Amino acid sequence: MYLASLAELALGSRLKALSDHFYGAADEVYRACGAQIESRWFPVLRYLWENGPSTVGDVAAAIGQTHSAVSQLADRLARAGMIRRKRDPADGRRSVLTLAAKGTDSLSQLGLIWCSIRRGAVAALGDDGERLLVAMAACEKALQERPIVEAILAEHAALRAAPLEIVPYEPALAEDFYRLNAQWLQKYFRLEEIDKQMLRDPERYVLGPGGALLFARLGGEVIGTCALLQESPGVYELSKMCVDESFRGLGAGRKLLDAAVAEFHQRGGKELFLESNSRLRTALRMYEQAGFVLQPGTWSGSHYERADVYMIYEAPKKMRKR
Repeated sequence: MYLASLAELALGSRLKALSDHFYGAADEVYRACGAQIESRWFPVLRYLWENGPSTVGDVAAAIGQTHSAVSQLADRLARAGMIRRKRDPADGRRSVLTLAAKGTDSLSQLGLIWCSIRRGAVAALGDDGERLLVAMAACEKALQERPIVEAILAEHAALRAAPLEIVPYEPALAEDFYRLNAQWLQKYFRLEEIDKQMLRDPERYVLGPGGALLFARLGGEVIGTCALLQESPGVYELSKMCVDESFRGLGAGRKLLDAAVAEFHQRGGKELFLESNSRLRTALRMYEQAGFVLQPGTWSGSHYERADVYMIYEAPKKMRKR
């Protein structure tokens, strides 16, 4: 399921989908059993049935909905004859909700259905349903103790203040090397066999022949990577350069590129080249600004079907003199 792959980013969407599913199931059961009630009415009606006349604000606080949402639902219930709504004699600005005779009669006939809903949920969800209820209770408690907006904005501020680091390869980063490259290759092109080999085993196909792997990391999040492949003694290829598209604009690509070029010089490299594709205009401009020069035609030893651009790095004159 796509939303599941987005984890916390799609939490609201996933809960909404589950909510709609359960509302729909309850409505279908109510209709099948001839009950004169809708699933979305349940929290307000049940609260009034158990607690007696209550203000809109009290109901909203008890069931975790906004005052506006409860007020609108109360209007619907009043039109359906399920409740009565009147001004609070102690405070004319507030509304007091009371079950009408129709509402009381309807709820008093739902015992079998509610019992069946409980049992059916257990039968359908099993232990997962029990764990879901426990997790929901824990989630509600946690949100009361620390609002999620406050927590998210604190994390955002911390990430904005965090330095962008370029770090070398370590085994724990192998999954990020695959993830970042597969993400953009599958979007713009396809994973060729040589890509699959290198991404699945970078220690063998990059580090083993004398290459290097670099990663851009921000506040512990790996957002970019690139590889320096040793084609032959002193000759290197800049490859697998990519940055997570949702982190573009932070300078990670250029910082990775500069670090790769610095690594090339540190190794005493004689030639540095890259292959790319003419569709990747933003990347090509960055390569040109860093000193890569477009060559006529493609590289004779090209590894990739998608490659139609061949560039060779020309070090600044001051650096060449060194």
